Amino acid sequence: MKDLMGLIYTGENDQFLRELTLTRAVAALPVVGRYRIIDFQMSSLVNSGAKNVGVITQRNYHSLMDHLGSGKEWDLHGKHDGLFILPPFLTRDNTGVYEGMLDALRSNLSYLRRSRQEYVVVADSHIVVNIDYQDMLRQHVDSAADITVLCRPRQHSVDADAPHMYFDLSENGTIERMEVAPDKTALPYESLAIMIFRREMLINIVTQATAQGRHHIVRDVLQPAINDKILRVSGYVCPVPAWNIQSVRSYYSFNMDMLDSALRTRLFDPALPVYTKVRDDMPARFGPEANVSGSLIANGANIEGTVTGSVIFRGVKVAKGAVVRNSIVMQDAVIGENAELDHCIIDKNGTIRAGGRLIGPETYPIVISKNVTI
Repeated sequence: MKDLMGLIYTGENDQFLRELTLTRAVAALPVVGRYRIIDFQMSSLVNSGAKNVGVITQRNYHSLMDHLGSGKEWDLHGKHDGLFILPPFLTRDNTGVYEGMLDALRSNLSYLRRSRQEYVVVADSHIVVNIDYQDMLRQHVDSAADITVLCRPRQHSVDADAPHMYFDLSENGTIERMEVAPDKTALPYESLAIMIFRREMLINIVTQATAQGRHHIVRDVLQPAINDKILRVSGYVCPVPAWNIQSVRSYYSFNMDMLDSALRTRLFDPALPVYTKVRDDMPARFGPEANVSGSLIANGANIEGTVTGSVIFRGVKVAKGAVVRNSIVMQDAVIGENAELDHCIIDKNGTIRAGGRLIGPETYPIVISKNVTI
């Protein structure tokens, strides 16, 4: 059952993440003190037995490539299979700009054709989940489905404006009805944008759909397949927690969820390790006047002030008298003396000078872009 490969699409729409994705892909967004969003998809695939993983990039992918490197951290640097970075390229038929996942898959058909695995997991990179795909693959094979979609019971979403896909399941797991980005829905399940195909089936679907001028795998493939009964599409209900990072609010909410030890333990399951790029740092240092509670503090951080209910990344400095509450402070940022932060996201290498004060509303955090000094 481990005859599986992975294909991660990182060119998704990031308009709702604003300043956080000005210089990076969603997949490269830092989370939980020391990880990137793509680490969870990469680790899930490797823990499921995949030895061949392709990452389709489109824009702002330099930091992502730097993070992934040769794939060594995920043991994907072998002689035959391994990690393949698939950046856009210009040919007579390919403009180098993907209008949707279908375009991206078409531009990388040669990679799919030369791969040897029978089944392929196709995933958007904005989903955070730590899962063994073997059970999902087993259901896909046993049900004789053409496509199996990872889903979960519909939840209240903080991403009111971001597009979501909802559907209903029959008793045997077949998707009966489907709605894409409705204003309101009564359908009980929502998609997690991860699908399993037989590799040859995926090649046929992409070839036929793009020949008809289609661009989007959900609207142009899944929806007609379900509504017109062209293909058998089934749903696999995700047995573990999952997060859909499609906006600043959902990014902030996910990191705050990780302060809950029960949720954090379920995501970081010891049986399914989450791998990431290693950075050699000293242990976190806490000064004599430091006061820290209910927070995650990464290695290399230097805490001299007060930190409450926050996520502090590697190399962050919080000076004496500074107060950080309900905030996310990314790698190597500096919070000056007597500064105060509440409901803020400070991006990498950001600086809040001494005495600075930023108080955001509970419903929407203030975002300070990368390398900005306030």
